[in-house]
Amino acid sequence: MIFETIVTTINADGSPHMAPFGIRESNGLVCIAPFRPSTSLDNLLRSRCAVLNLTDDVRVFAGSLTGRRDWPLRRAQVVMGWVLESALAHRELQLVEVRDDVIRPELLFQVVHEQMHAPFRGFNRAQAAVIEASVLVSRLQMLPPEKIDAELKYLAIAVEKTAGEREWQAWNWLLEQIENFRAAQRGENQA
Repeated sequence: MIFETIVTTINADGSPHMAPFGIRESNGLVCIAPFRPSTSLDNLLRSRCAVLNLTDDVRVFAGSLTGRRDWPLRRAQVVMGWVLESALAHRELQLVEVRDDVIRPELLFQVVHEQMHAPFRGFNRAQAAVIEASVLVSRLQMLPPEKIDAELKYLAIAVEKTAGEREWQAWNWLLEQIENFRAAQRGENQA
């Protein structure tokens, strides 16, 4: 099973970096598997720690993929890292094993601290659609345009029926990112 999360890492200059990640859990360990090249991968290997943030604010997922990374953070309690202020819960992680791969290494982490901050009330369909669209945006260079268009058409139904202000904002950021990517592919000026 894959869980969609926001992973915060530390850049070489000490500043925070955040990225959405689908993580897996196995035998009490958390597996993060970034594609190469990746700022997150470099940070994880260098610092050997991370913070896994669980949030229902889908703007953070969409924002992380569209250049909107200025979300309020606070220092982690056990590892050198950052906790997303909007996290409903967070888990502080320490790297224990690297399974190297030329495309997508698997990094296994031990949870050294976890904390609940607020109750999770569940996702509405628009939130789930924004997360799915975020995955599509993260793979724009890997997926054919027809697949992206077909999936967006289906996901739009849930957004139109159930989105609140936050979900609409995140959805529009993602659509803008897709259009900018396609404009660049066509050699057109981007907004």
